[in-house]
Amino acid sequence: MSGMQRLSSTAYQTLIEGAEVIEQDHVGYKVLKLKDKTFLKLFRVKSTISSAWLRPYSVRFARNASELMARGIKTVDIISCYRLERYKNTAVHYRPLPGRTLRQVFPALNEDETRALAEQVARYIAHLHAKGIYFRSLHMGNILKLPDDTFGLIDIADMRFSRSPLKEALRLRNLHHLARYKQDVQYLIKDQTFCATYAGWRM
Repeated sequence: MSGMQRLSSTAYQTLIEGAEVIEQDHVGYKVLKLKDKTFLKLFRVKSTISSAWLRPYSVRFARNASELMARGIKTVDIISCYRLERYKNTAVHYRPLPGRTLRQVFPALNEDETRALAEQVARYIAHLHAKGIYFRSLHMGNILKLPDDTFGLIDIADMRFSRSPLKEALRLRNLHHLARYKQDVQYLIKDQTFCATYAGWRM
């Protein structure tokens, strides 16, 4: 991945021509799927005075991807970062991971399959914590189940890394964050599988 590049309005319009809108809000595009099946994620700077001007979220996203891969965690493949001319936006261009989010996977499973996947998820999160990875956006919509039956992470702009396993307070904070998402927790709390597995795998 090269450093941040300036992208002219003309080049931007050419890049997104024919793109599929994956996510947008009242202001504009947030995530686009381009014609070549790669993705463009846009980040807006909402304040005139913001650290995002000095350390853009697109760059954080790209650096987090590099750090995750260095720690053996699968994630998206960064192509480039852009600063868009005439827009208060930066963007990260990347190749996606193949797979489905766990929010898509869980509803189709029977009880035994749900329990087995909850065990896998608990081990995976324990593994992230053991690797010193604090994923602030931890929820089932940001964990992909890949074709080889392993997991990967997406939407990785907001992370913290430690050289040692996470302390108990950070682990609990991360799990409390996960517990805020009722649509996720319903699959993890049907019995004690998730909690027991996480406790057994934490290092």
